[in-house]
Parts: sequence; C-alpha cells; structure tokens
Amino acid sequence: MRPDPDDHEESPRPRSRRLPRSVRERQILDAAVEVYAARGFHLASMDEISEVAGISKPMIYAYLGSKEELFVACIQREATRLIEAISTAVDPEVGPDEQLWRGLRVFFDYVQRNRASWVLLHRQAPAGGEPFAAEFGQWRERAMVLIASLLARATEGAAQPMQPQQMEPFAAALVGAAESLLDWWVEHPEHTADGLAMRLMNLAWMGFGDLVEGRSWSPGGDASNGAAFD
Repeated sequence: MRPDPDDHEESPRPRSRRLPRSVRERQILDAAVEVYAARGFHLASMDEISEVAGISKPMIYAYLGSKEELFVACIQREATRLIEAISTAVDPEVGPDEQLWRGLRVFFDYVQRNRASWVLLHRQAPAGGEPFAAEFGQWRERAMVLIASLLARATEGAAQPMQPQQMEPFAAALVGAAESLLDWWVEHPEHTADGLAMRLMNLAWMGFGDLVEGRSWSPGGDASNGAAFD
C-alpha cells in the first residue's frame, strides 16, 4: 500500500480535519470518471482531474498512481458498482421473470443516474486500447455470467432444463441488446428507465418464455418441443 500522502503535505492540517484515505480516493475517482467520460483516456489530463477533484496532482499520483493506473481503477470501480447494483436487485425468493425484470429496472435506472459511469465503461474503456479494453471485457463477462445463471434457473421446471453455459449465448444477446438500447436512449432522452426496461423485458421474456416451456422455432415454421441447444 502506498504511504498516506497526507503525512507529507507541506502545511499539514490539524489531525481532526484530515480526510480518511478512502474519502480522498473517492474524490479522485469521482473526478476522474467525470473527466475520462467527457474526454476519453487519451485526451484527458491529470491537470484537469486535479482541478475537478480539488486535490493536487502529486497527491493523485501518490494515492492512485499514473494516469493509466487511475483509468483502470475507474473502470474497476464503476463495473463493480453496476454489477453489485444488479445483483442486489435479484431476489431468489421471486420467480425468474420477476428477477430479470428487477435486474433490468435497476440497470437502466443506474445508467440514468450515472451517465458518466456508463460512458466510461461502454465507450471510453474499449476505445482506450489495452489494457483498458480487457478490463471492459471482464465486466461484460461478469454481467453475462449473472444473466446466464438467472436464465438457467428459469428452465428448472421445463421438460429439458438447461445449464448456465447453455444460456451464455442468450445472455450475450441480452447484454448486447441492453447496450444498443442505451445508445438509442442517448438520442431519445424523453423515454424513462422503466419504459426501456419494460421494452427489453418484453422482447427477451416473451420469446424466452417459450424456451422455458420447451418450445423453440425451427426453419420451415414448425415449432419443436423439448429442443436442445449445443
């Protein structure tokens, strides 16, 4: 762990006014997310982050390291916050459809309240190159594992229950649909988070409900029962 930079300030404040390290780091990360989301990694400057945070640039380096390390820390924090928000909304005591609905509502509501966070994750992280694109890939994988597990539980009472790994393609499609819908939302801000969640829920669940019942589409227009997926 890096030493506490507050111990080396030229004019230390009384101890009663010292901010805990966690508070300092949160201030820096909050400012960095805002700047990185607006500028992207390459155009963002540590000087601007310092100004927005109200913390000197040497202190930022001491707390969270280089510009690259700070960007990675932002991606990791925002991804963790989003996944935790969705996870806490999933109540195992309710049906799978209600779980998915609650997760989608939380997801869209979170993005509505944390636009800079989503822009950082969805646009700036992949555009920044490596290792940032890999960090973004890890958060998407975590989201897909969570959704695949939820969808698999929905088939437990079906004629042919499925395992989470069989649900991974559907989870990937759902995550991709959510991301595309959020991009559309940027141009249509008049729509609400609940409204978008309802649209995606109907798109996903009305089709997935047939799979739960063991029905699937096949070429030629015939529905088959108990279809298996590779």
